[in-house]
Amino acid sequence: MVFAHAFSALRRDGHFSFLVFSGYFVLHFHLLTMATTAAAMLLKKQLKEFESKGGTDGFSAGLSDDDNLFRWEVIVYGPSETFFEGGFFKAELVFPENFPNRPPKMKFLTDMWHPNIAKNGDVCISILHEPGDDKWGYETASERWRPVHSIESILISVISMLSNPNDESPANVDAGKEWREDYNGAFKRNVLQTVKKSQQLL
Repeated sequence: MVFAHAFSALRRDGHFSFLVFSGYFVLHFHLLTMATTAAAMLLKKQLKEFESKGGTDGFSAGLSDDDNLFRWEVIVYGPSETFFEGGFFKAELVFPENFPNRPPKMKFLTDMWHPNIAKNGDVCISILHEPGDDKWGYETASERWRPVHSIESILISVISMLSNPNDESPANVDAGKEWREDYNGAFKRNVLQTVKKSQQLL
């Protein structure tokens, strides 16, 4: 309201209109900086928690670059008693500046064959979808991203997804079809190929 009044008064003297816009940009920049600082502090806290544990079952995670808290490197270990067992799948997590209000993006850098992982490696899972109700009605708000989620809860969900994919809305249509129609044939062969390739990249 203060800006609205100031702008309407200053419109009568165009020489000062830039000051209003300048003030707006300063305020916007200040708010953005605060959000980025809060996100960095939270990510730093979660990094320290990982380091203090000295390892976590199912995955390892850390910074891709020590100078960038917003980009993480992850190794997901193929879950036991699945076709992915024995695999070491490299991925990255990229966090927005307003984390945790918005979810990170996750992408596998190692070849993957899974209904909920696109052929380019992008992970499609409810927990990483934008917060709020799904306009298509496939997911509830409680299934999607919420600020209470942590890096650990994300990766635990991804490991669970490897064992139990959602083939009703696959990101990789071909993998979804094989999962449904040829689980112990083509699907198994393709997954085992990715496991072998991940081992060779170590």
